[in-house]
Amino acid sequence: QVHLVESGGGLVQAGGSLRLSCAASGRSFSNYAMSWFRQAPGKEREFVSGTISSGRTTYYADFVKGRFTISRDNAKNTVYLQMNSLKLEDTAVYYCATGRRSYTTTPADLREYDYWGQGTQVTVSS
Repeated sequence: QVHLVESGGGLVQAGGSLRLSCAASGRSFSNYAMSWFRQAPGKEREFVSGTISSGRTTYYADFVKGRFTISRDNAKNTVYLQMNSLKLEDTAVYYCATGRRSYTTTPADLREYDYWGQGTQVTVSS
């Protein structure tokens, strides 16, 4: 059984930073792509950022480019999302997901992922 546990969410003022972590267990973490998604109230879940198994290739949604950075430590089975210059519209529950393969050519497609964490709340205040 694969388990993904997110942490690091919280309340932060606009312009501030947070670092999310997602710890994985249950299968060989280094063999799979990993991504972050988010879902705000009343909205669909949307892709934020992703990385292939090696971490050498990363993907970002346009609305986070230049502000968020994804990274992974395969020795620790953990993927991170460093979020800087946070905006009010970044408020959402953030989920990590593990891909079905080591890479994905369509990282924003939810069907590319087979396991999801429970989510961590990020709230940005003015």
